[in-house]
Amino acid sequence: MHDTAVAGLITREHRFQLPVDYDQPQDETLEVFARELCDPVRVNDELPYLVFFQGGPGFGAMRPLARGGWIDRALQEYRVLLLDQRGTGLSTPIHAGSLATMSLSQQVAYLSQHRADNIVRDAEAIRCHLIGDAPWTILGQSFGGFCVLRYLSYAPQSLTEAYITGGIPSLQRSADEVYQATFQRVADKNRAFFLRFPKARGMADRIAAYLDQHRVCLPDGERLTVERFQLLGLHLGVEEGPETLYYLLEQALLPSAAGEVINPVFLHGVMQMLDYDTNPLFSLLHEPIYNQQQASDWAAHRVRQGLPQFCYQPGQPLCFTGEMIFPWMFEQFAQLRPLQSLAHALACKADWPSLYDPGVLAVNPVPVAAAVYTDDMFVEYAYSEETLAQVANLKAWRTSEYEHNGIRMDGYRILDRLIKLNRGQRLR
Repeated sequence: MHDTAVAGLITREHRFQLPVDYDQPQDETLEVFARELCDPVRVNDELPYLVFFQGGPGFGAMRPLARGGWIDRALQEYRVLLLDQRGTGLSTPIHAGSLATMSLSQQVAYLSQHRADNIVRDAEAIRCHLIGDAPWTILGQSFGGFCVLRYLSYAPQSLTEAYITGGIPSLQRSADEVYQATFQRVADKNRAFFLRFPKARGMADRIAAYLDQHRVCLPDGERLTVERFQLLGLHLGVEEGPETLYYLLEQALLPSAAGEVINPVFLHGVMQMLDYDTNPLFSLLHEPIYNQQQASDWAAHRVRQGLPQFCYQPGQPLCFTGEMIFPWMFEQFAQLRPLQSLAHALACKADWPSLYDPGVLAVNPVPVAAAVYTDDMFVEYAYSEETLAQVANLKAWRTSEYEHNGIRMDGYRILDRLIKLNRGQRLR
């Protein structure tokens, strides 16, 4: 095992062979990759670990390009472990090709092992391998917060402290309830966007009308439909996202002798801002992360059908959608198309196990500090408040200063404040 100097850090790579199904540990295995980070001046010190669970599901851990943000704060007292959660990054990644040799039932069984419960089991196996019975500290962002609450339910004895940013899920509410709430938050963000950028209203409507009347293809040859265009609303819920979307819209249409035409720069921008083709696990498991003893049955799609402002009709104002997955996406995205049957099978699956143990959480002994963003488009604030009331020893910093990705924008301050909150230190 070799240490490497990267971005002012010392990094070390770990690879672990772990069971696909922990109930059948003697059967098939998969590989989980983790990158350890350490301050160069403390590389020989015995430091505790802080394990980071990234957002998703279905995205690999960050690849640090420079020392800064929350990592800079964490390295003052920890070794940081960045896990590529199973199925992502370098951890036996999931894509259409990797699933091609499996039957549909085998694919469903395999994907079912990639939720927060098994991500936490992987972390526990890695902890035992690296430090034996010693506990460690965990930090979860967005979906990583789901993993933190699962960890607190499953193995609180393995934790010294826990931190959550932008990811306090409901312990009991269904996917239907989640999307009924978050669609309203998306509507709020649409209103704020068009109020802040009045010119965007006409731009978005003209683009939608053009896409409705013409066949427009992206650089990869796939059609840009109105529904696909609406998915750009995902960026309304992150820091700098509204600005990025506005700048994209303003250069979408070019004048020509035959009238307005689509700018190729806009088409390249759309591809860059929508990563469903490159991270198929996100689309496959986005609704199942909420499921406990019930099927999602395309919850976001069904909820949307009752909200006419999100169902574009020619001549009507366009409303962007948010972090939702719809069945037609498995027809319109090239890398999702081979997974269409699998997506429908997962949407119909009802025997998902429980993720959280309210009884254990009610007497949780682990100090937990959470940054709860009151204007979060992706996590319903009212449902977060319900969970906060059900978890013992959890201190919340409620703030409207940040959007969902606050830790990317101001990570040093956020983590520093949470550490002080957890340890009863004075806040400024």
